[in-house]
Amino acid sequence: MHKEIHIMEHYFEYCASRFGNWKVCASEKGITEITYLGKEKELEDPNPSDLTKKGVKQLAQYFKGSLRIFNLPIDFQKGTDFQKKIWKELRFIEYGKTTSYQHLANEIGSPEAVRAVGAANGANPIAILLPCHRVIGSDGSLTGYAYGVELKRDLLKLEGAVAKSLFDQE
Repeated sequence: MHKEIHIMEHYFEYCASRFGNWKVCASEKGITEITYLGKEKELEDPNPSDLTKKGVKQLAQYFKGSLRIFNLPIDFQKGTDFQKKIWKELRFIEYGKTTSYQHLANEIGSPEAVRAVGAANGANPIAILLPCHRVIGSDGSLTGYAYGVELKRDLLKLEGAVAKSLFDQE
């Protein structure tokens, strides 16, 4: 008796923005990754699907300021249970709003886990859709971002998210 092996197809394509290129990846179930590639010129040939096309369209609308809420399924293919718990929580941070690492730790019932929340946030594989850029320090500082604090600041500016005083910090 032979077992049928189903190999999951890996779909991806790119979204250009004023910040640089983004790679949108999907399985047959949902978006698996959105990663920032910067100004990288050499992009491999895409392997699009209906889901990556929808993802790129929504991302482009977001970057134009005309989309605030994404309507895309997510397929977590990476991450620990703790990381996935944090990533799911990110979906509740509204467009134009910020929250703190401490607040996220409190929300999941682990107020002492601020550093672990920060590490999970930094490992988020689905940028923008799971808005880890909206998480800032309790003191209002922008702290880190996997793709650099400057890009984090630019994304928050795009959303009109934070007070001017935060943009004066370097």
